[in-house]
Amino acid sequence: MLAAYFDCPGGPENLYVKEVMKPHPGEGEVLVKVSASALNRADLLQRRGKYPPPKGASDILGLEAAGSVAGLGPGCKGQWKIGDAVMALLSGGGQAEYVTVPEGHLMPIPNDMTFIQAAAIPEAWLTAFQLLHFVGKIQKGERVLIHAGASGVGMAAIQLVRLAKAIPIVTAGTQEKLKATANAGAAAGFNYKNEDFSEKVLAFTQGSGVDIILDCVGGSYWEKNLNCLSTDGRWIIYGLLSGGEVHGDLLARLLSKRASIHTSLLRSRDKEASNGYQHSFTENVLPCFSGGTSPYLQPVVDSVYSLHEIAKAHRIMEENNNIGKIVIEMPA
Repeated sequence: MLAAYFDCPGGPENLYVKEVMKPHPGEGEVLVKVSASALNRADLLQRRGKYPPPKGASDILGLEAAGSVAGLGPGCKGQWKIGDAVMALLSGGGQAEYVTVPEGHLMPIPNDMTFIQAAAIPEAWLTAFQLLHFVGKIQKGERVLIHAGASGVGMAAIQLVRLAKAIPIVTAGTQEKLKATANAGAAAGFNYKNEDFSEKVLAFTQGSGVDIILDCVGGSYWEKNLNCLSTDGRWIIYGLLSGGEVHGDLLARLLSKRASIHTSLLRSRDKEASNGYQHSFTENVLPCFSGGTSPYLQPVVDSVYSLHEIAKAHRIMEENNNIGKIVIEMPA
């Protein structure tokens, strides 16, 4: 089969499409013929040699996939049949023509959804869902500040905050991105490049601040985050785009607000925990992607590239211009 590959860490130019052995489903595993995958920041980090896959995971890039069931391993419990349209969050291997997935990790694709749309769901939506509900314990009426609001996770989080009857506020780097987040349901949005988002958030919340912050930026935002975090607020860090170093009296500031810091990496979660998030997501959120539901949730696809354009797709994500997900389409 064909798969996205690189022989040594480096830039997008190191990526190429390689013919590798097609995997065989083991005990309790399902073989999926991949129609589409999607690109994530973790893929960029892995390509640079900074985010190795967990022990035992495929070293092929790709943390999510959508496609159809092509084979069943021994011990499968009859949950899926050949030809079923499925999607999955993976620990690796999604950017290939086939991938094996534990049967309990598969989710059904809603009837009126394409494989390309479905490929934009697993990583971004499960990440946002886990951060908001399992880590942040979001409550009705709370205010949530979402950094990188136009990213895949950001656009998912905006809609999930609305679904929870809470109030999404975002930061983004361009007016085009802020407009897209408003269309997705953001109550307010601020351009971090030309305004102090902490002052704007405090003004919007009439001085009370936000109850939850979803932060993939890290070090450079710590002071502004604490400025606009409410008393007893929860600051959730799930990425470090600006690095992890903090210069200043973080702990005293945190203590003065009785605030808490939570951290999370979905890729390194054990399978039992991931299954818990996924089951709850499948039961409570997935039905809202079907037409006619209210509110109606939508995956946001920025652009689609073929597997042979994988290097180009990486460059686009590194330029940070995408709104929503960059999807990789497999050969037919």
